[in-house]
Amino acid sequence: MTLRIKNVTKKFGNFKAVDQLSIEIPEKEMFGFLGANGAGKTTTFRMILGLLMPTMGDITWNGEKINYQTSNIVGYLPEERGLYPKLKVIDQLIYLARLRGMDKQSIKDQAHYWLERFNVPEYANKKVEELSKGNQQKIQFIASVIHQPKLLILDEPFSGLDPVNVELLKEAVLQLKNEGTSIVFSSHRMEHVEELCDHLCIMHHGKPIVHGSLREIKRSFGKKNVLVHADFDLTYLKEIKGVRKIKPTGEGVILQVENEEVAQDIFRAITDKGFVRKFILEEPSLNDIFIEKVGASYE
Repeated sequence: MTLRIKNVTKKFGNFKAVDQLSIEIPEKEMFGFLGANGAGKTTTFRMILGLLMPTMGDITWNGEKINYQTSNIVGYLPEERGLYPKLKVIDQLIYLARLRGMDKQSIKDQAHYWLERFNVPEYANKKVEELSKGNQQKIQFIASVIHQPKLLILDEPFSGLDPVNVELLKEAVLQLKNEGTSIVFSSHRMEHVEELCDHLCIMHHGKPIVHGSLREIKRSFGKKNVLVHADFDLTYLKEIKGVRKIKPTGEGVILQVENEEVAQDIFRAITDKGFVRKFILEEPSLNDIFIEKVGASYE
């Protein structure tokens, strides 16, 4: 079971929202899909859902063309909230799941399971508008997975959740992945993508500018980060050849360096200057890579 997007372009008039996008997402894969606002992510999601047709190219699931008729195999958690505020939670879930072709008893069984899983069984008969933003997000997540989709698209799934509920939702997403669901995951929080995704695509102005395994992307980026905590002033380190950036922290500095040899020069430069509490050479963060490739902070 593989989602293939092959040479897909989507035009609105003369504007190309998506330009020659090709990615492949296999079963049991969580794929990170990143880009600033306007990069083409939502347009791509709508094409996968069959709500928009590509201008050129093909989108297939397990070799078959994907369109509005195949929407029952897809679950979608949109960035915008889309629940009916006056409806009770259980009625909301029944209504949405019936649209996916489920029978009432199966819906109730699945709804009960997920409400228990998220520690909110007492909300079944509450109106959506009576719930906090975080609990509404849980209900919207349940609505996106209740029909047990083969392919799940999560657009900013952790938005509005406190750290405890973020972990709860992460566990649920990882369970779905391990049970065979293919997941496309989009988030502004780079650390979540780094933690959850093996492969990713960064889009910019509709084009994929970085695509591949996270490990290979970090390796090919080349630049490393050096974290130094010390009891003396470290700002002089910015003069060392190969140091590209220096960022003060509460306890020292983080330096972006061109390669591991520069880290050795830094180590030599701090030896005998005073007490060094910490010296760590780290892989570049996904945030570093994104900012360099897209040219904008992504917060």
